[in-house]
Amino acid sequence: MKGSLISSAIAEPYAQALMSVAQAHNLTEQFGDDCRSLIAILEESRDLQGLILSPVIKETDKKAVLRRMMGDRTSPYLLNFIMLLVDKRRIIFLEEICQQYLTLLRKLTNTVLAEVTSAKELSDRQCRAVTDKIKDLTGAQGVEIKTSVDPDLIGGVTIKVGSQVFDASLRGQLRRVSLSLGGTA
Repeated sequence: MKGSLISSAIAEPYAQALMSVAQAHNLTEQFGDDCRSLIAILEESRDLQGLILSPVIKETDKKAVLRRMMGDRTSPYLLNFIMLLVDKRRIIFLEEICQQYLTLLRKLTNTVLAEVTSAKELSDRQCRAVTDKIKDLTGAQGVEIKTSVDPDLIGGVTIKVGSQVFDASLRGQLRRVSLSLGGTA
């Protein structure tokens, strides 16, 4: 279901509803942080994924586990929203709803999501430099960076913002030189 058109169509109205609740209670950033945490937990925990996806596990059991997992640190509004998803049998779309909520939050705050791939782990100083460069290139007020490491780049970085890709890697430079010399890359 993850990433399919059907799940996107189902998740979008729920994400918009969650944004409405967050805005009404001035909790947009807190909900954003909670959504990021939920996504990370869902990506890491096969057991939690199994619990959420299982049609055999009772809703009351799902709610109990989710309440324990969310704890007191979560806004009661968000917790109620998650319980509603369980009741409506839409909890299987939780990750997609959170992703779409974060997309709405980025639009609201004029923040772009940048996928930065480097040959080795970036230092804090390098991350700040990349962030500043992305702000200059996009005109965004904020940048949310998702980093990954690919040693095949040899050196440098590639930055993907939306559908734009900025290739400042050594591998990319070598490929461009090869193409300009009439070779194939």
